[in-house]
Amino acid sequence: MRSTAWPDGTWPDGRWHYRRSLASRVAVLTTLAVGLSITIMAFTAFVVMRQQLMSSLDQSLLNRAHKATAISTLSDLTVQGFPPWVLGAADVRVIFVTADGPPSGTDIPNFRLGRPEYDVVTGRRESVVRTLVTAEGERFRVATVPAGSGQALVLAQPLAANDRTLEKLGGVLFVFGALGVLAALLAGWLVARNGLRPVRRLTSAVERIAVTEDLTPLRVEGDDEVARLATAFNQMLLALGASRDRQRRLVADASHELRTPLTSLRTNLDLLRQAEGNAALPPQARLELLDDVRGQIEELSALVGDLVELARDEPTSRVVTQVDLAEVVERAVTRVRRRAHGVAFEVSLHEWPVVGDGNSLERAVTNLLDNAAKWSPSGGTVTVRLADGVLTVDDEGSGVAEADRPHVFDRFYRAEESRAMPGSGLGLAIVRQVVDRHGGRVEVSQAPGGGARFSLWIPAAPA
Repeated sequence: MRSTAWPDGTWPDGRWHYRRSLASRVAVLTTLAVGLSITIMAFTAFVVMRQQLMSSLDQSLLNRAHKATAISTLSDLTVQGFPPWVLGAADVRVIFVTADGPPSGTDIPNFRLGRPEYDVVTGRRESVVRTLVTAEGERFRVATVPAGSGQALVLAQPLAANDRTLEKLGGVLFVFGALGVLAALLAGWLVARNGLRPVRRLTSAVERIAVTEDLTPLRVEGDDEVARLATAFNQMLLALGASRDRQRRLVADASHELRTPLTSLRTNLDLLRQAEGNAALPPQARLELLDDVRGQIEELSALVGDLVELARDEPTSRVVTQVDLAEVVERAVTRVRRRAHGVAFEVSLHEWPVVGDGNSLERAVTNLLDNAAKWSPSGGTVTVRLADGVLTVDDEGSGVAEADRPHVFDRFYRAEESRAMPGSGLGLAIVRQVVDRHGGRVEVSQAPGGGARFSLWIPAAPA
């Protein structure tokens, strides 16, 4: 398994590795790119110049050789050691070759002519230009042209001058190439430092936020990539700020909601403790206190369960399978009927298979039914309908005001007229959370009878 370095540059095995900065990496990459380009250009220029020099030399030798063959007494001149400057260059060696070999007394360099030259003598080839090396290592460029029947003229010119020119050219290209690489390194470093200055400012601002936990949005300048990155950071900061605000509000609201049942529970327990040795407390009053304690414990347990459910960032591992929403609603109605005394339930259900967690769906439906039963008057009726995948729950209460409808599914939201009634304001928030997890929707509107209507829809299971 590949190990990862710690933030300080050390590795888990204690080794320390240098971390090159982004500016240095940009400078190095720029230098490598420019250096490679300069190398390719210099090499191409050197090769082209060498080819051009060789081509010019070859053409010059051939032209002089063809002019020299016009001299009818060429063989006599070469035998007599006629000076080669008459051919246009004092450093040219002149060789007159026949099928039997060069005549004696000719100015022959210390190298042996080969088959290509004698192929010109015999007429197999029109001309030959090639490089020959003497035994001492001196290089000559040799041009051979026919000079009549069974004869050929060979002009050999040393390549020392060309080699010196190419050496000087190579030295100049190397020096200027090295200077170009150094200039590219310096320019790349300057460009990288200036170009990454906004990134460094952004990094400093983010590090300051990490230390101070101040989620104030960053200042965005321009519309380039760095500005887009800063904008993305600002969006992240807004999301973090909203999450922190929700967390604080959850903690504050939870402490407030928990304080009331805990205070009431402690008061009742203190009364029971004081009444332990007091025979004046009637048994009926004692039973009422115990029932009150039991109800407060149940309310407290439900509140804690709701808080845990809403505080989860991710749903826990649940069994997701295909369930019939009608069966889920029927179980929820059975549960609520047992505790909703004085409220009737009119139920009409049609099958609607869905894929999801049956327990969480049942809890969401139960919360809707509890809310409807709480708001229905004594002797009222809660109407439950499930048709075409839409579950509607109608009560006969006072309904939900238009201003409260956008907020009824928010955590701990309590309408003005509901603050005196039991509840924590978490039930409908759990309904929306469960519905969102199942890809459905839930809405609130006015029932035909004047109460509130909650409509819940969950997508059907694939056929």
